[in-house]
Amino acid sequence: MKTPPIVSPQEWETARQQLLGEEKRLTHARDALAAKRRRMPWQAVEKEYEFDGPDGKASLLDLFEGRRQLIVYRAFFDPGVTGWPDHACVGCSMVGDHVGHLAHLNARDTTLVFASRAPQSEIERVKARMGWTMPWYTITDDFDADFGVDEWHGTNAFIREGDRVFRTYFINARGDEALGTTWSYLDMTALGRQETWEDSPEDYPQTPPYEWWNWHDEYGAAEPAPQ
Repeated sequence: MKTPPIVSPQEWETARQQLLGEEKRLTHARDALAAKRRRMPWQAVEKEYEFDGPDGKASLLDLFEGRRQLIVYRAFFDPGVTGWPDHACVGCSMVGDHVGHLAHLNARDTTLVFASRAPQSEIERVKARMGWTMPWYTITDDFDADFGVDEWHGTNAFIREGDRVFRTYFINARGDEALGTTWSYLDMTALGRQETWEDSPEDYPQTPPYEWWNWHDEYGAAEPAPQ
């Protein structure tokens, strides 16, 4: 292995500062992309979908758990997929391992769920084995085919206006690699992080950064914002 040159602390800091400029440009470009996502047109979801969940049958609207936004990751934990029945696919399992504490997303009126074609008994078993706590539903109809995740993993974002549901964004392939943190998930939603520094359309919900942040066990049991 041919290593880079060994330099003094001053030379190392100069090199780091050069890369730091590029990192800042990348951060600003990512912010600009998220702002464009918030201006994406919405696709009305006119079809009814039904899932199996830990509490029985659930509609797509039920998956929101009363919140304004919903993120659905299609994980491949199905018969015939490598790892079955002991594991979900390796890549989807890595995604599961990277999911942050959901209380922070919930505090921004956003619900994250996983969905697969495995029955609930198998999902609960693998969740317990892997230490996962995210809500995980069983797809029972054409949801995966209709939203581009029947042959490959992917993450769909939805928003609701009352009982009407709209698809707002979709990320798949290597785009899923960047997901897992509260910020990465919020950046793909229609409402974003909902902080005052963001470039968002007029009248979008926004509060000052830092002020809404909390320890995940101290957000309390506040009800989702009424719609």
